[in-house]
Amino acid sequence: MARDPSRTEKATPKHRNRARKKGNVPRSAEVGKTFTLVVGLIILYLWVSHVGSEMQVLMRHTLLHSYEYEITPQNITNLFTSNVIFLAKLVLPVLLVIGLMVLIITRLQVGKLWTFEPMKPKLSKFNVISGFKRIMLSPATLGRMGKSMAQAFIIGLAPYIVIRNEWDNFLALYYTDAGTLAAYILQTGAKIVFYALIPMCVIALIDFIYSRWKYEEDLKMTKSEVKDEMRQADGDPMIKNKQRQKMFEVMRRRMMQDVPKADVVITNPTHIAVALKYNADEAPAPVVVAKGADLIAEKIKEIAREHHVPIRENKPLARALYKDVEIGDMIPEELYQAVASILASLNKFKRNRPTPPTVNGNPGGGGATVK
Repeated sequence: MARDPSRTEKATPKHRNRARKKGNVPRSAEVGKTFTLVVGLIILYLWVSHVGSEMQVLMRHTLLHSYEYEITPQNITNLFTSNVIFLAKLVLPVLLVIGLMVLIITRLQVGKLWTFEPMKPKLSKFNVISGFKRIMLSPATLGRMGKSMAQAFIIGLAPYIVIRNEWDNFLALYYTDAGTLAAYILQTGAKIVFYALIPMCVIALIDFIYSRWKYEEDLKMTKSEVKDEMRQADGDPMIKNKQRQKMFEVMRRRMMQDVPKADVVITNPTHIAVALKYNADEAPAPVVVAKGADLIAEKIKEIAREHHVPIRENKPLARALYKDVEIGDMIPEELYQAVASILASLNKFKRNRPTPPTVNGNPGGGGATVK
């Protein structure tokens, strides 16, 4: 199947993790086979002397005591069972080491991953027609078949070359004893394997590089898929905008609920409105409980009129409060005098006469303004 030309972007981490969970990981089968064969040969080389001596013991015992066995079904079964157990003890260490090497090579290529996703049954796999096309007509299948035939040909050259060079020595083997013949067979076999390992290692290296490259190519995404991934990671802009609108609406309602508690609303007069509250027991300076521009400013002034909250016009002060002070914060020190002059003119503070905020120890005067 041809690769989609629109898939030009590298896979995102989320896309990679999703592929790994499905068992889609880069893995070279040739690397596993080559390293397993090498390790198996090393183990056989180290273990072959022990195997030879044990086999001699087995054969000697069997031949020396063969006349003592009575040919009965039970004796044949016992002899077969004991020989199988004996041979299993010789072969089992080699198989365990090879199995361990397979796990190590797979772990090094794949990493930490345990998943049964590839083993789950899928109905699409039971489609005979699509399965036949996938096996017989798929370009990937034909490519693997061609690769296997090329590997078989290249690796098959090793025994051909060795046997051709040793052809003249075969006739002399007729006159050698069993030990010499066995040694010659082992040496020639080792030479064949050594010559075969050279192309196998080259093929494994090429297959490893190719499998990594193909994995990255197959995992590539389209630009729209990358955008969707980023949108899911960061949140859909439309959803985030709606959330911000809801949060703003909640804050606006809460702010409007605090307007009746304000002591004064300072206006621009038409574009800005800032509601202030001053309680010396709660804060050392007046606090902005609500502010807004345009329609929100009109709403603040409307609520202030409904609840008889004084409204005072001071353009510089209104602009300064709206720009520099957030809702719930106290006014800055440089605005103390201007705000104190407005609060001092209100009937509420004339009756209660609270101590207005001061600057450098001096109480705010009645005519201070903000420039």
